Amino acid sequence: MTVLWPAPYSLLCTVPCYRSLHFFLSEEANSICRDMFFEVELQRDVKIHATNLDKPVSRRFILACLLDNLFKEKASEDHGYFLAVTRLKSIGKGNVMDESGNTVFTVVFTCRTFKPFPGEELQGVVRYISQHGVLLKCGPIRNAFLSAWKMSKYQYIPGKKPAFLNNELSKIEKGVVVCFLVLAVRWINASRDFEMLASVDADSLGPVSLPGSDESEL
Repeated sequence: MTVLWPAPYSLLCTVPCYRSLHFFLSEEANSICRDMFFEVELQRDVKIHATNLDKPVSRRFILACLLDNLFKEKASEDHGYFLAVTRLKSIGKGNVMDESGNTVFTVVFTCRTFKPFPGEELQGVVRYISQHGVLLKCGPIRNAFLSAWKMSKYQYIPGKKPAFLNNELSKIEKGVVVCFLVLAVRWINASRDFEMLASVDADSLGPVSLPGSDESEL
């Protein structure tokens, strides 16, 4: 099946910047998302500049460099977002790269990751609304697009505080937490991010809190 990603969604995309590799979920969100968490074994080459080699390089320093590299890498298409290094398995002997004296250490470690899949249920916080639909933030994923076509029981209400409202007065507006079904996921290599298409066309899906609720940051 070919999934068409609507133009308004692409135009609204922004790239988040994370301050830490360590993210936490609320207990409620964790019960929904646990199937998307993985423990994977990874290998990375960590380069240490010659200026830092005037004394023996400690494991702590190599780990700090590894974390900094993962912070910049942010995510991979195969494994998802890097959340935390859980175990340092081995550090290879340093290999001098060139005449500069820069040295590379091969590090093997396990890492906790988060990767969404179609068919899973998630919760996200509404961060933008237009007549085309809603943009949700779900943990490290800034752009989960809930199209107006995928909330067929809701009508768009324009105004200073636009919202989607159904016959039971259930309202989707900015700041509301929405339980949704993941329809499709795609990887954006340029920004190293995932984007999702969402739906609330089921009885168990829809808004689960009022505006002003505390958001669980990933």
